[in-house]
Formats: sequence, structure tokens, C-alpha cells
Amino acid sequence: MRQKVQGLLMVFTLLTTSMVFAADTYTIDPNHTSFAFMAKHMMISNVPGEFDKFSGTITYSPTDLANSNANVSIDVSSINTRIDKRDAHLKSPDFFDAAKFPTITFVSTKFTPTAITGNLTMKGVTKEVTIPVTISGPVNEMGHQAIGITGSVTINRQDYGINWNKVLDQGGVAVSNDILITISIEADQK
Repeated sequence: MRQKVQGLLMVFTLLTTSMVFAADTYTIDPNHTSFAFMAKHMMISNVPGEFDKFSGTITYSPTDLANSNANVSIDVSSINTRIDKRDAHLKSPDFFDAAKFPTITFVSTKFTPTAITGNLTMKGVTKEVTIPVTISGPVNEMGHQAIGITGSVTINRQDYGINWNKVLDQGGVAVSNDILITISIEADQK
């Protein structure tokens, strides 16, 4: 009898341990996700933009964040500031050089309840960034699980070799170095 009880306890321990450390994989939903940015123009106004094409997966375990990760790829040629001429300039070698560097990537290295740290690669340069985030879910959405991740971080574009600028007559610059990046992700379990 004692061996039966020990055997049942061992099975129960294995099952509950595997449930605690289980991580589910979610695919980014392009219909409910945005990767946006904002740059100060001529030091007087903010110009918004976003990327329209992207993909990625998030492996998420709410009970074991060390077992969570994110892998995102953004198509640089999908940049959209609603001004075709500006978008063409942003795709040029002056900024992103989309022909030579067609993707921006983010690969996480650490999840915490309030931040995701990872390697952001733009224009062939990789830097570690920490994005303060809010993680929502998982929730049951129309028969499947979904999670949400929202957050923002400010980066210096020159750290990534995006150096073009024009000095204004008044001594300022046309485009700020600090760029606010905002993410709003919904990802569905597949």
C-alpha cells in the first residue's frame, strides 16, 4: 500500500511540475497588433509611423517566465507614415536602407512580469533593449487562448547607424535622435 501511495505521489508531482513549467506558443495576430514609432520633427512636432507587415511568435508561461520568449520580425519596406515621399526616404540608405537590411528583428533574452529584455537588430546593428510592458492574459478568445503585450521604449536611432539629419537654420535638427517605439501585440495560441 505504501508503494502505491508513493507511486501516486510521484505521478502527481510530475504532472503538476510539468503544468507549472509548461509554456504555450502564440502567433502574433496582424489584425490586432501594431509596431509604431514617433520622432520629433524640427523639434516642434511629433511625426508618427508604423510598420504594416510583421510576424512572430511568443512562447509564454505565466507561472515560469524564465521559460518564456519572443521572436519578432518586421518588414522594413512596410514602413508607413502616410506620406509616400517620406516613406521612400526612410527606406533609403539615409535611414533604414531597406534594400540591404530588409528586416528589423527582436529576440528576447529575458521576461519579467513588467519588462521584456532582448536583442533589437536594425540596419545590421544589434543592441540589447529592455521594454517595460504589461502582459495580459492568457484569456479564452472564441475557442482559443490569446495574450496581449503592450509597452513602449525610447531608443537612440544613431545607436543603430541611422544617422541622417539636416541642421536647421535656427541651429536645431530636422529629426530627433530619440525615437519612441510603441508595441501593442495580440497573439493567438495555435
